[in-house]
Amino acid sequence: MKRVFSGVQPSGNLTLGNYLGALRQFVALQHEHECFFCVVDLHAITVPQDPSLLRAKTEEVAALLLAAGLDPTRMTLFVQSHVPAHAELCWILNSVTTFGELGRMTQFKDKAKGRKSVSAGLFNYPILMAADILLYRTHLVPVGADQKQHLELTREVAQRFNSRYGETFVVPEPLIPKVGARIMALDDPTSKMSKSSEVPASYIALLDPPDTVRAKVARAVTDSGREVRYAPQEKPGVSNLLVIYALCSDKSIQEAERDFEGAGYADLKRAVAESVIETLRPLQARYKDLTVSGEVHEVLAAGRRRAAEVAGPVLEEVKDKVGLLRA
Repeated sequence: MKRVFSGVQPSGNLTLGNYLGALRQFVALQHEHECFFCVVDLHAITVPQDPSLLRAKTEEVAALLLAAGLDPTRMTLFVQSHVPAHAELCWILNSVTTFGELGRMTQFKDKAKGRKSVSAGLFNYPILMAADILLYRTHLVPVGADQKQHLELTREVAQRFNSRYGETFVVPEPLIPKVGARIMALDDPTSKMSKSSEVPASYIALLDPPDTVRAKVARAVTDSGREVRYAPQEKPGVSNLLVIYALCSDKSIQEAERDFEGAGYADLKRAVAESVIETLRPLQARYKDLTVSGEVHEVLAAGRRRAAEVAGPVLEEVKDKVGLLRA
């Protein structure tokens, strides 16, 4: 079985876009590959965080991943900071990565834009991501458009280390999500739905109650026409709602269009809202059970042990190869 690694930051609110675009894929992958899923709290602190909120969000994200269908008997789920090897390997990989390579990262430029100061951690973010991936000798990394450049750097760093010190790391390949799983913001259908958005009306959070979902969908941007059809360039708002409806109803876009022949935007929005509510209902019920039972902590403890078992020997091999003296 090939090994898969992916991380989710415990910041903002996980959205319907995260669920349809990534979490569903994670659930499918656990049946096909050996999967390691990580709540990447060290990545989160590259920008200022409220400590108590960060702890709460770390637990919330872990619970939502399990509620979405991740099975502890089929995959490993853990918190990044619980496995010190991530930070140690990051420091070592800093020594085989150039300042110029990090300076070219477009995500750093975007996140640094407009800030009076930025942390060294934000600049080094791609190296920590590389360490996350390479520690587990990962074959496949689910990756969206915003992370492709980081994965390319990970591949470059792995190849450079292997060339300099001998074969050590697997050079990972990107696992591109299926077309059609990109969910756009409700208030601006030309931008991706983002869990870090400061505008709650732009996204549907996985824990939004039914009335909130209905209200947000009712206010979603459409266009000045009347016809319900899939035309992303001409009708981005309507097209986004059709994608959400199709994915939540397990239908093709063509089937979704047929469902609304002769219907108006109000009919579309009502149907979209109800399909989202029904999609989220079992997830929210499972999340409530997990938070009450305390099962999340048991899963994370077991995940930490398993992750350390795999990462530890890789880190020791790296230390030997670069010449660090054993204790």
